[in-house]
Amino acid sequence: MLRKPVEAALFDMDGLLLDTEVIYIEAMQASAQALGREMSLDFCHSMIGVPGPDCNVMIEAYYGEGFSLTEFREHFSVHRSRLMESGIPVKPGVVELLDFLASRGLPLAVATSAGRATAENHLGRAGLLDRFTAVATRDDVERAKPHPGVYLEAARRLGVAPERCLAFEDSNIGLEAAHTAGAMAFMVPDLLQPLPETRTRSLEIFPDLHAALRLLREHL
Repeated sequence: MLRKPVEAALFDMDGLLLDTEVIYIEAMQASAQALGREMSLDFCHSMIGVPGPDCNVMIEAYYGEGFSLTEFREHFSVHRSRLMESGIPVKPGVVELLDFLASRGLPLAVATSAGRATAENHLGRAGLLDRFTAVATRDDVERAKPHPGVYLEAARRLGVAPERCLAFEDSNIGLEAAHTAGAMAFMVPDLLQPLPETRTRSLEIFPDLHAALRLLREHL
């Protein structure tokens, strides 16, 4: 199943390590309601895996003339902070998978569409930041996912060729980025199911990270 010897592992953050996509969606819908608007779940799902600045463009286009993105973002910040007051939730199986990979001596990195300040803050609050040798964010590359830059940068910071890295993603956009970078890409769907083209790009699609761990125990 694994095309090359494995020398490192790369991880998306939101929806893969952190159970934050549902929080973002709730905060966006609440923010829209505060402005007398509605935001459909389908539209929220269309932004999964998309970098924040690009989401802002999508939101402005969605509502059109007369919509204040500044007010929306102010409401969003308040709602998101409230929903995260008790901590940043970690996806089931994360700790066990990271422990296993570390026990095999593999360096680990995050490759995320989030900005650096957000990534480091959320990983730190979740108790995961110290587990990673490197964190590559949209701030470190010219073009974010679905372009491969953030995965290439994460692999570069580990000093490992991308094709010798495992990559774990929850979104179709992220999986495209990992695959294009040349990594051995796996999908663990969160809120979105894999598209047909995603299935052809993934070495395996797992129902959860526990299933990923079971398979990797057989191959590493």
